[in-house]
Amino acid sequence: MSNLPLPLIPELGARLATALDVEGKIARGLEALGPVAGRDVLLVDAAGSAVAAALDDLGSRVEHQSVAAPFRSALADGSVDAIVGLWSAFRGVDATELAEVDRILRPGGRLLAVHDYGRDDVSRLLGERPEYGAWSHRTGPFLTGGFRVRVLHCFWTFDSMEAMAGFLAEAFGEAGVAVAATLKRPRLSYNVAIYHRSRGGAVDAPGAGDAAAITARA
Repeated sequence: MSNLPLPLIPELGARLATALDVEGKIARGLEALGPVAGRDVLLVDAAGSAVAAALDDLGSRVEHQSVAAPFRSALADGSVDAIVGLWSAFRGVDATELAEVDRILRPGGRLLAVHDYGRDDVSRLLGERPEYGAWSHRTGPFLTGGFRVRVLHCFWTFDSMEAMAGFLAEAFGEAGVAVAATLKRPRLSYNVAIYHRSRGGAVDAPGAGDAAAITARA
């Protein structure tokens, strides 16, 4: 389940869940690019997550669906205003998945796919991943496939340097110890990308965050 951006044993997952996105930036990003407040939203593979709770707080009417590849839904045509995937769903651009997305979205509906972006402290823990390379490039699958990207500058925030160092050592071993030794505050920078697309692939004018993200990759 994509409550978190990486699989962890339950005890470590619970500790990361309290540290991740305490500022609510992911939920605010979804609202800015949706909107999702007061709308019908299909949330893929994220029941019980902090984002699911935030959508409830925004008054979204949320349907939950398990992840599958390719994406398929039992919902009727034109059922929802937004589809949100967190980390495990929409891993790349697949024409059959986008056709299914367009089938269940209403006119003007939005697909919002949340993934890691990299260029941060967290990426130093996890090594090479497609999220950090091809997916975010101008010539990559998302930006040539009808999506734009908004990059959110988030953090993993801990109560103390000791709590942070202990978590990183337990969760990531030597890599965690090495990263912790470079940090001056009890938090890790964590950049999150929301790849967003309107029903039918219509291209919207980018907001300031989209333009900044595109410039940063050049």
